[in-house]
Amino acid sequence: MPRRAATLAAASVIVAAGLVAVAPAPAGAAVSLRSVVPAPASVQPAAGVTHTLAPGAAIRTAPAAQAQAVGTYLAGILRPSTGYALPVSTTTGTPTDGIALLLSGADPSVGAEGYQLDVTASAITVRAQTPAGLFYGVQTLRQLLPAAVEARTVQAGPWEVAGGRIVDRPRYGYRGAMLDVSRHFFGVDVVKRYLDEISQYKINTLHLHLSDDQGWRIVIDAWPRLATYGGSTQVGGGPGGYYTKAQYTDIVAYAAARHITIVPEIDMPGHTNAAQASYAELNCDNVAPPLYTGTEVGFSSLCVGKEVTYTFVRQVLTELAALTPGPYLHLGGDEAHSTSAADYRTFMNRVQPFAGALGKTVMGWHQIGQADHTPGKVAQFWGTTTSDADLTAAVSKGAKVVMSPANKAYLDMKYTPETPLGLSWAGLIEVRTAYDWDPATLLPGVPASAILGVEAPMWSETLTRLSDIEFMAFPRLPALAEIAWSPQSARTWDDFRVRLGAQGPRWTAQGISFYRSPQVPWASTPPVGGRVEAESFTSQSGVQIVADPAAHGGNRVGYIDNGDWIGFSGVDVAGRTGFTARVSSGGTGGTLQIRSGSATGPLLGSVAVPNTGGYGSYADVTTSLTAGSGALFLVFTGAGGGLFDVDSFALTGGTAPTNLALRRHATADSQCAANEGPEKAVNGTTNGGNADKWCSAGTTRWWRVDLQSSQSVGRVVVRHAGAGGESASLNTRDFDIRASVDGTTWTTVAQVRGNTANVTTSTFAPVTARHLRLDVITATSTTDRAARVYEFEAYAS
Repeated sequence: MPRRAATLAAASVIVAAGLVAVAPAPAGAAVSLRSVVPAPASVQPAAGVTHTLAPGAAIRTAPAAQAQAVGTYLAGILRPSTGYALPVSTTTGTPTDGIALLLSGADPSVGAEGYQLDVTASAITVRAQTPAGLFYGVQTLRQLLPAAVEARTVQAGPWEVAGGRIVDRPRYGYRGAMLDVSRHFFGVDVVKRYLDEISQYKINTLHLHLSDDQGWRIVIDAWPRLATYGGSTQVGGGPGGYYTKAQYTDIVAYAAARHITIVPEIDMPGHTNAAQASYAELNCDNVAPPLYTGTEVGFSSLCVGKEVTYTFVRQVLTELAALTPGPYLHLGGDEAHSTSAADYRTFMNRVQPFAGALGKTVMGWHQIGQADHTPGKVAQFWGTTTSDADLTAAVSKGAKVVMSPANKAYLDMKYTPETPLGLSWAGLIEVRTAYDWDPATLLPGVPASAILGVEAPMWSETLTRLSDIEFMAFPRLPALAEIAWSPQSARTWDDFRVRLGAQGPRWTAQGISFYRSPQVPWASTPPVGGRVEAESFTSQSGVQIVADPAAHGGNRVGYIDNGDWIGFSGVDVAGRTGFTARVSSGGTGGTLQIRSGSATGPLLGSVAVPNTGGYGSYADVTTSLTAGSGALFLVFTGAGGGLFDVDSFALTGGTAPTNLALRRHATADSQCAANEGPEKAVNGTTNGGNADKWCSAGTTRWWRVDLQSSQSVGRVVVRHAGAGGESASLNTRDFDIRASVDGTTWTTVAQVRGNTANVTTSTFAPVTARHLRLDVITATSTTDRAARVYEFEAYAS
């Protein structure tokens, strides 16, 4: 592998408590047709025309099964946020209302993957020549709807789309992303999530790096120890993992439903330690090396002179090809430093025909140009220079090129020196660096006609979880997707950075962890008066249900009983003078108390909840608040049948203090379990149990967060075990809060000793800091230094 050394008014859902957050256009203004990423080839707005998606709208598709599948996919996106039924049916005509997905009538210029989108006051119509084109048209339609459409809970709309026509088609046929599952293993659910995320930007290929020195990730029946032994570890140690054939087939099918082709890579003849450790006969000396968990490259090589090597390669590729319907088999071929130039050519010339015999096209890193040419071969360029002899040789023999220059397209490179993840051997890649280049002119020796497309690789030496992948991919992957899709003439940095900034609320609504690059004007926070959706599954919206022995609300904030309460970490009542909520009740009434800090904290106000006629019949209640500070807690009281439901609420008046750490990227030197990672401490929720905390393990003891820019910090709030429903005896007893500008030199700004409180607030003279850190001084138990932090918040004062 190449990698050297909703809006219940016309407002918006507010960023508070880690809830679904969006920032749509001002009231009455639909999203501009020119706001789409990647930029379309042709946009013709229709002044004064807007389509409003109606509650009774339907989706009608061409009769083809794949067209129907796109319609079902679109309905699955829109139903949760709109609450509309959106039935999907087929049609042979041209509907005059609702949404139509048709395989006829598109502008001929759209080709095999393009589409034509027409929006009138009465209907939305996507036309294409193929189901893939319909799918990409649907991705554009998603971006033309308000950002709240990405929420997984019902929002209020209105769901308006600006009128006009878009005629669009891709610049390149190969638009790829790559995920390294060998250095660190990522399970099926993570890969599916990544497929969902990249498909929004019209990516049509996911290259899976399935083997390397640190791990083999796919079952091969003829060589079973490859997975069971070779897949048993990863960088830094740990359990590793592998895909069964059924799991791999599931990934392939899931990708195909999103019109993404899986390209599997088995790297050879180097990067093979996991295989050689599994089978001694793959080594020239018949001695199996130990499993490897480091990050060095170039030390391993299959034994070129042994016939068993080619039996091995043929059997592996045969089984993999049978599982993979796509056209490519990626043979790696890079960094084979332990293989002589002569042996490299001998090996590659021998194995390339295996792919052809299986009906596949050979793909490899650009060093594969050293070998003889095979028909249709694709060389993937990962260099950092503007010329390369191996690539030139491959092109001269007729190879096509996929452009992945490491200093432009590698998503695992750091954004800045302070980026807590990633490497920097190819340079630092801020968003503009990732965007400001043209594949057709980057390598003067490679003609534009030879370029098949662009791929954005994600190597995983430093990445261990989904949020790490997202943080490194967003916002750079959309930048590279636009390079691959949009005509060069439609691309300018000044225009793109604005369109990209508008994507932020969509990613927030989807729960995507992303880097808020200072080069991008991110969409602003919604008005203070915006509503917060309260009725929602906690895993989707961030609403926290605090453990209470008498709670009957389960996982929903719905029909809650007398004495139950909800705490919203991240919603600070400071400076707020009013409270309003949308409620329903079929009971005999009750009150909604607004308290600060805890369920028994200071009472700031209360409001009666009337009998509204039962669930689904809502009324607004409102009250003024006395001065308070700290997190918002809602407490429900009632007599007899006092059950009621809170659909949404808003704090009004004043300006809410900004939690500088909310959803920023966090790291730690350990975690107790896979679902107790450092990101849980800044996601805006304290959900209880093991579901929503960072837990440290062993003798290690630090957690840190990158605020993404230097800011004034004067107050830190830490919510401990007791705030999340665990025993208060597990609260972190002794800890320091430290601050740093560069992530290297740290200053202690607060010390907490002998703590027994569920929530601690440390106030200090404001300091300028980009990084904050919590160091555990004394263990919460006698066996380790474990800390349980349910939320870490930072404020200017």
